[in-house]
Amino acid sequence: MMTAGHVATLLGIVLVLALLLGPYLLRTASRLDRLHVRTDAAWSGLDAALARRAVVTRTIAAAGPIDAAGPIDTGTAKALRDAADRAELADRGEREAAENELSALLGALDPNDLAEELVEATHRVMLARRVHNDAVRDTRALRARRLVRWLRLAGTAPHPNYFEIAEPELDMAALKTPRRRSARVVLVDAKDRTLLFRGHERITPEQSFWFTPGGGVEDGEELRATAIREAHEETGLWLAEDDLLGPVWVRRITTTLEGELWHAEEWFFLARLNRPVDVDTSGFTQLELDTIEEHRWWDVRELARTTDVVYPPEFAALLPPLLAGRWDGRAKPIS
Repeated sequence: MMTAGHVATLLGIVLVLALLLGPYLLRTASRLDRLHVRTDAAWSGLDAALARRAVVTRTIAAAGPIDAAGPIDTGTAKALRDAADRAELADRGEREAAENELSALLGALDPNDLAEELVEATHRVMLARRVHNDAVRDTRALRARRLVRWLRLAGTAPHPNYFEIAEPELDMAALKTPRRRSARVVLVDAKDRTLLFRGHERITPEQSFWFTPGGGVEDGEELRATAIREAHEETGLWLAEDDLLGPVWVRRITTTLEGELWHAEEWFFLARLNRPVDVDTSGFTQLELDTIEEHRWWDVRELARTTDVVYPPEFAALLPPLLAGRWDGRAKPIS
């Protein structure tokens, strides 16, 4: 028979558990909510990119000749229009199959027969799909935790699913897309924290992301010199050449910058400083003043837990081997 003392003990245990677990559960539920919002926003972006690809495909197919290289034949033009219609009208459950059909038709075309606008629209789909799938991955990982499942912290939110479609190999030489080569610095302090800035593009201020210090290589400038110059301009720190290890990573991507499509090549250096670091942003350019909102130092655990967008996407997994001194002397390709 349970006595009053037993009841008091049980209530005490429940209270202690509530005090210990309560803040964690609140943080987890809040993080899960932000992840679902991020996933929904990523799907909206992907949906818009897919819709634009369908519209551009249908418009170009209906126009007949694509460019001086020659027209798309009538049968192919009809197949493209029909596939674009099916992709645009398909419900979510049938969307992957319909979009894959359109991707296959586009991938089978002669690259010389593709208008620049269609190539760009297709690459925007590729970018949007990767952003969406990254958001889905992070959301599913959190929802898979035992406490989240046992306590149903996700509520009635639907389980997010990846969107898997083929990415046709298109000739990017047809695009008059600017190219940008940059040097970036993974700046680490004595507590093994790394410095990241949070910013946005001026045309999408609601979509912020974190990134390392760095910037574009000027004409005739060496990568190492760019890294040193950009680190000084953005943080106020003067790094010596010996402070820089690397480049340790290289990232080649097609991305958008201020609404324009760019081919970007980013080279990352590691700089570990044992001295105190006071960040001075007084050297910011006007663009940086307009688009950079804050900066902070992150440890690896915080990077692994955050639901914020961080570039490069796998930063939390890439950093620990560097901090442990495991670098083979080559620039590792990353995405």
